Amino acid sequence: MKLVFAGTPEVAVPALDALISSGRHEVAAVVTRPDAPAGRGRRLVASPVAERAMEAGIEVLRPLKPREPEFLERLREIGPDCCPVVAYGALLPRVALDVPIHGWVNLHFSLLPAWRGAAPVQHSVMAGDEITGASTFLIEEGLDSGPVYGTVTEEIRPTDTSGDLLTRLAFAGSGLLAATMDGIEDGTLKAVPQPGEGVTLAPKITVEDAKVEWSAPALRVDRVVRGCTPAPGAWTTFRGERLKLVQVTPVPERTELSPGEIAVGKNSVHVGTGSYAVELLWVQAQGKKPMRAADWARGVRIGADETLGA
Repeated sequence: MKLVFAGTPEVAVPALDALISSGRHEVAAVVTRPDAPAGRGRRLVASPVAERAMEAGIEVLRPLKPREPEFLERLREIGPDCCPVVAYGALLPRVALDVPIHGWVNLHFSLLPAWRGAAPVQHSVMAGDEITGASTFLIEEGLDSGPVYGTVTEEIRPTDTSGDLLTRLAFAGSGLLAATMDGIEDGTLKAVPQPGEGVTLAPKITVEDAKVEWSAPALRVDRVVRGCTPAPGAWTTFRGERLKLVQVTPVPERTELSPGEIAVGKNSVHVGTGSYAVELLWVQAQGKKPMRAADWARGVRIGADETLGA
């Protein structure tokens, strides 16, 4: 088939690579978000998908919005059979959805209908799910509600951050998306409507969502930290300033600390929660680079009555 691939961040690149190297389909163009300012100089930088497409000599389309007449005209000129999508980052209007014969097929990083929305991996980690996966589905105008072509499953490991899990899903999902394109082309794959039960939503995680509540159980604190790593980053406060929590681990044997209470050892920093303590392993103070929590504690000289999140 002739394909127009839509995607923007690094997590979409493995799927683009899989389609380019499949030898079965032609990636005629790529649709991505416009170049965005990045770095200290705030210079405009192409998206990871745009950079990969340019390396491969593929045409790159960067509409501000996918309903722009110039974009729609070019899309019709290309005449794609199908448009695979991975984390494109913009809503597709009906006028665009109707262009390809086989529609727009999205690779979504959850087992639909669970975790429909912008942050399925973060929510699955924060919810304590043991299994997640990826799904390919036909995009409709509803939120991730279209019929599903296929799925792959992935175990969530006890120490997984959302970044760790998303990396694995990006590579597992790339094979699923390529296989979905094959099945659509040869007519062996039919999309199945999603069940009405089991729908959960995964809206974008805000900075406020990433604030650690020390009155919550230790397992919840651990899940919030892992689910919000690398973005937006779990955090608490210390001496009125924000302290980013990069990595923690539960310490079930330590139950005497009250929520937010800090206990500094020779090479450890424990903090009380609503159940048992967690050990801070890596933290990042405002304006600083990430550092071992024990080194941070020695540097700030924590007083006996000081707490986190006060």
